[in-house]
Amino acid sequence: MPKFTVKTQKRKAEEFRELHHGKRILILPNGWDVPSARVFEDAGFPAIATSSAGMLISLGYPDGEVIGRDEFVSAVGRIARVLSVPLSADIVGGFGKTTKDVLITVKTILKTGAVGINIEDFVHATKKLYPIKRQVENVKAIRKLGKIMGVPIVVNARTDALRYAEGDEEARFKEAIRRATAYRDAGADCVYPMGLTDPAPIAAFVLALDFPVNVMVRKGLPEISELERLGVARVSFGPSPSYAAMGLLKRAAKEVLEKGTYESLVEGAITFDELNALAIPKARC
Repeated sequence: MPKFTVKTQKRKAEEFRELHHGKRILILPNGWDVPSARVFEDAGFPAIATSSAGMLISLGYPDGEVIGRDEFVSAVGRIARVLSVPLSADIVGGFGKTTKDVLITVKTILKTGAVGINIEDFVHATKKLYPIKRQVENVKAIRKLGKIMGVPIVVNARTDALRYAEGDEEARFKEAIRRATAYRDAGADCVYPMGLTDPAPIAAFVLALDFPVNVMVRKGLPEISELERLGVARVSFGPSPSYAAMGLLKRAAKEVLEKGTYESLVEGAITFDELNALAIPKARC
């Protein structure tokens, strides 16, 4: 396997950024561990992201920043080492109260080989939004850090204003646009208004930003072809693969206990050799 270098990481970052501006929408699956990420790569996706909820819960922590930074980064690193396509890491809010703390996190994430990040603008513990100024400073500093390290890191700036801003639905929508615009102007590569599912608000948001917008797979989200028509640049899976996998295990457990059969466990399953191969790093080009 060719040696990992900053040069190859830079090229991956550039490729990942270009995927946000292609003729086709970027479909970005979120893995939660090594095998799930490899399954997505083997399926043919051009880039992979981590799922904060999926990954953290698989490690025994709730979604958020309860986990320590070192353990979190180590988990991202294990995923990065087995992939040949670009990897974007969901770093939650950045693991720190200050921009300096966030930069420590981003620097260690870049050292794993990841080329993108997703960063949130709210506190999981309180469900309160950070001030816009704080997140703008973070985005600007992250962009500067990427230049210093020689990796043009791709920043997906998420806002949860649609869920946690004050006021009615219209006020929250306006606040989401205000925040996304500020993050765009600070140097983000894509903005992510968590909670958009209906076509009309999605179209209005895309029109207002005139910039790559990310939406997440959830019940009610339009099909890929409709999202492309609406101008969405990127659709991420979020924790939906974890939901699906755990749903399968629940159905399989119920079937064995109640019926004494194993169809859910064996139908469509991969083999031992296929499973084992998912832990072997793919060659980097």
